[in-house]
Amino acid sequence: MDEKRPVRIEDNNFAQILIAVLVIVVTLVLFVLYRRRKATRNCILLTGLCDSGKTLIFSQLVYEKFIQTHTSIKENIGTYIVNNNYLKIVDIPGHERLRNKFIEQYKELTRGIVFVVDSSTIQQDVRDTAEFLYNILVDSTVVRNSPNLLILCNKQDQTLAKGSNAVKSILEKELNTLRVTKSHQLASVDPKEKKIASLGAPDCDFSFACSPFKVDFVEGFGCSKNGAADIEQLKAWVAKIA
Repeated sequence: MDEKRPVRIEDNNFAQILIAVLVIVVTLVLFVLYRRRKATRNCILLTGLCDSGKTLIFSQLVYEKFIQTHTSIKENIGTYIVNNNYLKIVDIPGHERLRNKFIEQYKELTRGIVFVVDSSTIQQDVRDTAEFLYNILVDSTVVRNSPNLLILCNKQDQTLAKGSNAVKSILEKELNTLRVTKSHQLASVDPKEKKIASLGAPDCDFSFACSPFKVDFVEGFGCSKNGAADIEQLKAWVAKIA
């Protein structure tokens, strides 16, 4: 009676199995690293110019009530729980001499940035607003981490407030002008020392669709004359990125 020969796994089959196992292992490692990185980057930064209403938005989001605000020289920090996730909400001072320090401190830990705009004064403040926003959009660390960015068009309860589409158009136009100015400034710097900052495609006008990361626009207000508030669109955005 003939002896049964043991089944031999062909070399190519063994290689396919090995590759499949390696793919699974690499996928699991990347997933763990992604989850760990996401858990580390749990900050939502509230930033914008002075008097844009950031701190009032912060108090409504974190404490769900109106709190009398004043110009601050340090950040406000609170916890916001959504979808069983604990997020750290950081309200950055709006003063030009202070804000860069705190953004530098928190930007590595940032999952999302809420840039608060006073919709009622955007046309008067557009230059300062665009300059501040430009510095965020071209920051190398921010671009590398690619956090979610929200432009919150605040003070929608006021008569002269611009809607989100109008604010978007105003900012795009000013950012395009600013980009050209910055490019000319960079061209005059010693090539050995300059760092190229790129915002959008150089051969077309700037639009937020060309931003290095996704930018959303919402509307709201922290407190109207009768004490009401509307930050539902902001809450929905935070829940989406949590």
